[in-house]
Amino acid sequence: MPIAALRQLTKIYGDPDSRVRVHALRGLDIDFEEAESVAICGQSGSGKSTLMNLLGCLDRPTGGQYRLGDVDVADLNDDQLSDIRGRRIGFIFQNFNLIPQLTILENLEVPLFYQGCPQKERQDKASVLVELVGLSDRAAHRPSELSGGQQQRVAIARALINDPLLILADEPTGNLDTATGAMILRIFDDLRERGKTIIVVTHEQDVAEHCERIITLRDGQILTDARTH
Repeated sequence: MPIAALRQLTKIYGDPDSRVRVHALRGLDIDFEEAESVAICGQSGSGKSTLMNLLGCLDRPTGGQYRLGDVDVADLNDDQLSDIRGRRIGFIFQNFNLIPQLTILENLEVPLFYQGCPQKERQDKASVLVELVGLSDRAAHRPSELSGGQQQRVAIARALINDPLLILADEPTGNLDTATGAMILRIFDDLRERGKTIIVVTHEQDVAEHCERIITLRDGQILTDARTH
């Protein structure tokens, strides 16, 4: 069974009675499998961001079905969507979105804190992940004391803290130099080998080609869906 499955997924912005309605997604059918890396590409306005928002349960589709694991996400209420986001989805952002007042370990603990996870368990999980991304020696530092690449590695560790089904990365190398971006992609390779499903929205061709599969959108529809290797 796919990790995530879209069936005739549509998203229309604008009131049904309005003369101005934007068809952002037009009946997408996509399966995302376990332990694969997928790049979502397309020009501005193609539907990339809308698709990412729906996959991340930040918005609801207008029509169609979105199943994440064994759950039909389209039928969930706001509280249930929030719970799914916290427990099944890991987010990695271009701008890192770390809390500047907190240490690296404390930043990693934040998602677990909001789920009521005991302090000792939070600290133990955060310690394991900060070591996974090679930043144990920086655990007590704050984000401002880290390079951009190190901050992105923290963001990756934070995305893993809840052992999510899906990892969604929005332009994850956009603010990084070439060498640091390549290092982040190697971490993604390692995560995929560990069984994680990673979906990357990117406009960078080399990042897209590093993924196993590239889905290109145009005007809210799938233009191509091809494997790279």
